[in-house]
Formats: sequence, C-alpha cells, structure tokens
Amino acid sequence: MQLFVPGRLCLFGEHSDWAAGYRQINPAIEKGYTLIACIDRGIYAEVQPHPTHLIFRASLNNGTKSEAAFPMDKTALLAEAETGSFFSYVAGVAGQFLTHYRVGGLEIDNYLTDLPIKKGLSSSAAICVLVARAFNRLYDLKMNVRDEMEMAYLGETATPSRCGRMDQGCAYGNRSIMMIFDGTHMDVVELKLPKDLFFVIVDLGASKNTQEILSSLNQAYPFAMNEVQENVQKYLGEISAKITQEVASALQEGDAVKIGKLMKVAQREFDRHLIPACRSQLTAPALHELLNYQPIQPYILGGKGVGSQGDGTAQFIVKDDESQQQVIDIIQRDFPQMECLKMTIPSQTKSQSEI
Repeated sequence: MQLFVPGRLCLFGEHSDWAAGYRQINPAIEKGYTLIACIDRGIYAEVQPHPTHLIFRASLNNGTKSEAAFPMDKTALLAEAETGSFFSYVAGVAGQFLTHYRVGGLEIDNYLTDLPIKKGLSSSAAICVLVARAFNRLYDLKMNVRDEMEMAYLGETATPSRCGRMDQGCAYGNRSIMMIFDGTHMDVVELKLPKDLFFVIVDLGASKNTQEILSSLNQAYPFAMNEVQENVQKYLGEISAKITQEVASALQEGDAVKIGKLMKVAQREFDRHLIPACRSQLTAPALHELLNYQPIQPYILGGKGVGSQGDGTAQFIVKDDESQQQVIDIIQRDFPQMECLKMTIPSQTKSQSEI
C-alpha cells in the first residue's frame, strides 16, 4: 500500500493547543484557536504487514538514509520512544497500537521525504500519522481521521516531545481548518475560501531547539508565578484567540491584505510577550532579519514565524504568484543558505462544516 502524509503549516495560533490543555487544571486559561493548512510536501511510503517486527527505512529530505527494526513488544517499543531518537516517534506510535489493538508488525519503506525536518512543518507528526494510518489500513481497524490523530498524538507524547494536538492536523490532508482546544476536547471546523491565497515558506537555514522552547513556555502553566509567565498566558490565551478568529474570518472573505496585517500584529505581540520566556531560542535573529528585510517589503503583505517559532521557518503572504516569485528570487539571491517553497491555499466551494 502506498501512503502519503503532508506536512502542515500553522498559519496562526502556535502553542495555543497545548496551552489550552491546562484548562483541565486552571479553567481561567483561554481556549486555544489554531489555523492550519497542509502543504504539498511530506512523507511518502510503501507499507506492508510484518509478522513480528516494526521495520522503518527512512529517507530524509537531505539525502540521509537510515533503518531500524524493533520487535513488536510494547515494553521494548515504549523504551525506544523514551530515548528521543529519530525512530522514537515510530516506536511510540507502534507501542500505543499494541496497547489498544490486536495488531502485528509493519514494514515501512519511507522512500521519499521532501518535507524539511525540524523546521516547524510537523515532520515528526507526519511520521506519527503515517505509522498510525499504516496500522489502521493494513489491519482494517476502521478508525476515522480523528482516531488516527489521537493515536499519533499518544505516540508522539510517549517520546520526550511536548507537542500539542495541533500537529496531527496534517492527518486531514489538503484542507484549511480551524482547531479549537478546550482541555482534552478538540473541535475541527473546515474553512471555506472563496479565492486562492498565495504564500512563501522559507526554511531559514539556521537552527532551533523546539524542546527548549516548549519546556520554557510550559513553565508558565498551569498557574503563572511572575510577570513573564503572566505574559505568556496572556498571549497564548486571549490575544492569540482574538487574532486567530479574525484571521479565520479574513480567510473566508479571501482578504489577503487583512491576513498580512494580522500576521504583523501576531508577530509583534508574540515577540513582546514570549521572547522574555525563552530568549535563547525566540530572539531568533535570522527570522527577524528576514521579516524586516527591506528588498522584499514591496512584494509581501505580511509575515511571521512558523510553528514553535525560533530560527526554523518563516511564512509570508503575498498578493499573487508573480509576487511569490519575486520574493523567492530576492531571498535566494541574498540569503543562499535559505530554501524557499511556494504554497497556495486553494479556494474551496465546500460549505463550512464541522468535521
């Protein structure tokens, strides 16, 4: 069986998914609102059952190839998950399936990955969803998309990763959705776009430590103990919720100019409220240099960081495909270490509905 799971771009509402999870302990925390869109890059694999083992052959986007094999033993798989290795995500998901279902093993040949790794495009979540979907389809478990997402989430959180539930939204494929988080409860609403929207996604060619960002920001929860932590909760709560809901309306109006303005607002407020909580990662000099780079300003409507933020990936919304190419040409000329890709969110005629 051939499978493809795309990466996903968090347009707005980064970190609000896991932050809203603390509402179980502190109901004063705001619900989380996140907007995501899937990109046309991801993880391709051929999958088949295996009687005794989990075998994963990986091909990363940088050309690196590696392989691992684990016995289908829950203790061994969850022990591997705890190591935090590249294969820990695969093992974590398999361990969850052994816990909840009667399944055998898998042989997964990930023969192509064109998704940048560790750049805020949910590469780890895509791997987890891929493994969950392989178990579901090969063993005819009759899971729906949300079930696959839940198993992928449980598998990833069995590793040292402290991701939220947003990342597994890549399971929905080529749809633009708003995810609403309230403790452990999640609603998913598909958005109707009347016209195509054009973006440029930029791998900054730098580095960031997502686990350090998540660890630092989680210290503000469930109860803020000082002003820095109060500001983290304020931005990830009421400020982010307001901005994200305004963007959802703008998306459904096809208003790229308004989305661009809101990107600038979101980045400014993010920096003001969150940088003090993790200066080593969120000061992000490469990101801010590019966001403020004068030669691209005539061609962009707005820009902001992606995912957990930091020096991983930037996103820009532009007027049209000509502006896309102008921005890419300038960045590739002046920042040769950076890699650009075009992304278009297509118009959708389907009525808005809960999935």
